[in-house]
Amino acid sequence: MSADQAAASVEIQVLGGSASEEELAALIAVLSEAYVAEEADAVAVHKQVSVWQRNQRGLRTPLRRDVPWGRFSG
Repeated sequence: MSADQAAASVEIQVLGGSASEEELAALIAVLSEAYVAEEADAVAVHKQVSVWQRNQRGLRTPLRRDVPWGRFSG
């Protein structure tokens, strides 16, 4: 998406002050470019997982050797 398309899709309201047309144009250009950059960076990266990895069940945790069998040590 270009800055022109971003400017068309982003609504900017000036609620106060007395900015000139040049100042408003500069503001719109900077905000539009920042919006485009943020939108481009906001894309989630999908981790590639093979079918084999997806179907593998998790490995069992190793047995604890410090606990006696049946947890009875008497």
